[in-house]
Amino acid sequence: MKYAKESRRGNLTTVTEFILLGLSNHRELQVPLFSIYLFIYIITLMGNILIILISMDKALQTPMYFFLRVLSFLEICYTSVTIPKMLVDFLSDNRSISYVGCAAQMYFLLFLGISECFLLAAMAYDRYVAICNPLRYRLIMNRRVCLSLVVLSWFSGNMVSLVQTAWVFTLPFCGSNQINYFFCDIPPLIKLSCTDTSSYEMQLFTATILVNFIPFSLILVSYVVIISTILKMASADGRHKAFSTCSSHLIVVTLYYGSSGLIYLRPKSINSLTQEHNKVLALIYTTVNPTLNPFMYRLRNKEVKEALRRL
Repeated sequence: MKYAKESRRGNLTTVTEFILLGLSNHRELQVPLFSIYLFIYIITLMGNILIILISMDKALQTPMYFFLRVLSFLEICYTSVTIPKMLVDFLSDNRSISYVGCAAQMYFLLFLGISECFLLAAMAYDRYVAICNPLRYRLIMNRRVCLSLVVLSWFSGNMVSLVQTAWVFTLPFCGSNQINYFFCDIPPLIKLSCTDTSSYEMQLFTATILVNFIPFSLILVSYVVIISTILKMASADGRHKAFSTCSSHLIVVTLYYGSSGLIYLRPKSINSLTQEHNKVLALIYTTVNPTLNPFMYRLRNKEVKEALRRL
């Protein structure tokens, strides 16, 4: 295994690039893994691009499809931050990534991931207004409000990712520079630091609680009210239609918050004994979720079928 380049300042050795160990060190698995994740990446791109194109139809210019279009765009960007590099590493003996490249990858992963957390909350609020206050839906969820919610989610993601990335890369890395992961993420990176990171781990734990708790609380409250409203509906057909519009979103929320929360909400998640489990969880929210989204939001109603036919 090639070791990363290092520079020496006095007696201190400073890392200038890292080595991503990837999903597996078994050479016979590299080509099959490459084929599997290339297929997943193509399906992710095709599915989410199709959703974007369909939702741009004039008949589908509603807040729900607007948010779905933004979500699909985020998923395309999110997978493109990790999977192309992972595909190259499957077929290459040189798995290095520069110091700046690692910082950039971490920033965009955090930015896109946190933005999605808040966007999912905005989508839950949209469903709340649509089901609990249908007569004023168009008035409340106007274009300005929708744009403001998207900008707020992106702004939140940008600010948190800037702070977290800056904190991580101010830590001194003077030991091993082999990252036992398939992308630059916070838990495996701080494990490489040659200083005490307990205070930073606690800060990360606190930040993760806030970033996950605020949007998840909004989603939870929204769906408690939504379910209560649905159960009061007299029409069985109305209840079924309302549940069907919310079920896909609930599944996405559960998968996304569940997998990411299990990694970042445990200060001891950098322990090598749990590293392989963390890789599996990371695969769920970086590759599986974006691939499943087009299938979760099945878009089988009459308007979508007509838009697809026109497309």
